[in-house]
Amino acid sequence: TGSRSVEVYSLREDVADEGGTDVWTRHATGVLSTSPTAHGREFDFAAWPPSGAQKVDLDVGDFYTDLLERGVGYGPAFQGVRAVWRRGEEIFAEVALPEEQRKEAGGFGIHPALLDAALQVGTIGGHADEGVAESGAPVLAFAWNGLVLHAVGASALRVRVAPCGPDALSVEAADEAGGLVVTMDSLV
Repeated sequence: TGSRSVEVYSLREDVADEGGTDVWTRHATGVLSTSPTAHGREFDFAAWPPSGAQKVDLDVGDFYTDLLERGVGYGPAFQGVRAVWRRGEEIFAEVALPEEQRKEAGGFGIHPALLDAALQVGTIGGHADEGVAESGAPVLAFAWNGLVLHAVGASALRVRVAPCGPDALSVEAADEAGGLVVTMDSLV
């Protein structure tokens, strides 16, 4: 069918079972396919900033300091949020790799720090309870559904994040010219 199941494990070097056998921990399961899910493009990224969206007064340094105070620390390569807008429950943002990482972007389908910055947008403005659970613990990505990479090598993105169910967000991101780079049906 062109699809393959995938499981991601890590070896627990500090633990062995009673028989002395290595212990592996499963971290993720999924299905990989060359056939993208049917993703209806709802948003035109070429018109930027989005019509009707209001600029969010966001001090990026304060944003990352607040996250650090909540227990989530991002190093310089992962501090990619540059600007944010809001239209109703939708959040729009510009994210970019720091200059030092931009030359590496072509070596990835999507640079991990750039994808992470796009997902950080979900913690802005009330989504995911601003990134903190009732217990005060940080909220982290749990289930990725319908993730499709449409283009490779981007070093900056225009991002749209919107609620799509209880504790779930849809994510769309395009390059600076409006060309679709990555979509995700839902992120829980």
